[in-house]
Amino acid sequence: MHHAWSRRALLGVAAAAGSGLAAPALAQTGWPSRPVRLVVGFTPGSATDITGRIFAQRFSEAWGQPVVVENIPGNGGAIGADRVAKSAPDGHTLLFGANGALTIVPSLQTLPFDPRKDLEAIGLLLTMPSLIFTNLDLPQRTLPEIIARAKAEPGTLVYGTPGVGTPQHIAGEMLCHQAGIRMEHIPYRGANLADVLNGVVPIGIQNTGAALSMVRDGKLRCVAITSLERSPNAPDFPTVAEQGFPGFEATSWFGLMGPPGLPAAIVARVNADARRVLADVEMQARFAQLGLDVTPGAPEGMRDLIARDIPKWAKVIAEAGIATGR
Repeated sequence: MHHAWSRRALLGVAAAAGSGLAAPALAQTGWPSRPVRLVVGFTPGSATDITGRIFAQRFSEAWGQPVVVENIPGNGGAIGADRVAKSAPDGHTLLFGANGALTIVPSLQTLPFDPRKDLEAIGLLLTMPSLIFTNLDLPQRTLPEIIARAKAEPGTLVYGTPGVGTPQHIAGEMLCHQAGIRMEHIPYRGANLADVLNGVVPIGIQNTGAALSMVRDGKLRCVAITSLERSPNAPDFPTVAEQGFPGFEATSWFGLMGPPGLPAAIVARVNADARRVLADVEMQARFAQLGLDVTPGAPEGMRDLIARDIPKWAKVIAEAGIATGR
């Protein structure tokens, strides 16, 4: 999906966010009365972590309490999401979540929580495509050349992602399935840039936030971007779709969630404050630098998105024959 429209919508967002409608209701709750934990299900330095810390800093300023990022990596972000699902619904533990844990991992394994019922949606924030990139020494310099080698030498190429069940893993397996090739998947617990840079793994698939600067610096070579259309933040990178795979799309999104039963006044306040961050011109420039598209949404919109995406990815996982239960 192409989200360029969302920037135009921000003019209205700024006005709506500034209404402060949730403030009177919050006066009775005394929230926040102590530091707030913002759980990120990935390692420090990952795209989710970098982005989550931007919001933590701005929330801390807005709420008058420290907002501390807690990294709980593993299971494509699902371990951190589960921790939040089982937290007290008092607004002092929130999730800066990515779609892997919430919409993909449920089709790969049985989780101890249901993202549709056991988390309170606060709102969608940002969407982000991934880059398929290579070590500079790899002789294959384009996606068609990589596919040709994988067909000629089945199983010799490997690719690294931030982990099983991440959108990057799904993108890799979708590509292999649609191209009729086999490449071994190497799951990491976060960014695998160093291993691709050093040639340990020849191919990587990462969020633009993790890989974009190293590609722009000429340290890695991008062969494709996984958005349906070219990204306005990286217009030089060809899509997978335009290289022989019409309709190919596998993007990440980031949003805020809390434990079930989170008071509506807190949900409204956090959503409004998140929209203020997204409407800030300086922040928009920073997000663009990270390859992020600003896509603010209401709690119900995020609930609908999760409900739609779970069956969508389940179908892809079944068709591609991605191993489940790992």
